[in-house]
Amino acid sequence: MHTFRQILSGFLIAGLVSATPALAQQRHIVDGSALAETVEQRVAQQDADRAAIHEALSRPEVREAAQHFGVDVNRMNASVATLAGNDLERAATAARQVNDTLAGGASSVVISTTTIIIALLVVILIIVAVK
Repeated sequence: MHTFRQILSGFLIAGLVSATPALAQQRHIVDGSALAETVEQRVAQQDADRAAIHEALSRPEVREAAQHFGVDVNRMNASVATLAGNDLERAATAARQVNDTLAGGASSVVISTTTIIIALLVVILIIVAVK
């Protein structure tokens, strides 16, 4: 019985040793350069979202609305760096709407819509800052 165990152990060890190089040559599902490119695109999108929010917060109309609501714009600007995920996307979408609306010159009807959008942006940033 002892000889049988030695022979069986020998075969098992030989099998494991020969299988190791085969496992080492296994290809990954995602190429490393494709993964790096995806991460780079995601970071670039987040940077663009933060830039849109900073642009909206620098507008005089937004500063006036924030002051009306008693919100410190400088604190909101500082909290933009902490935004991530859905919060960042929602705030960036609202900021882009504000930027697009105010960039074209607003009429009185657009100003009231813009005020609502600005208020929503301020509320989103306040909620995130409180978290």
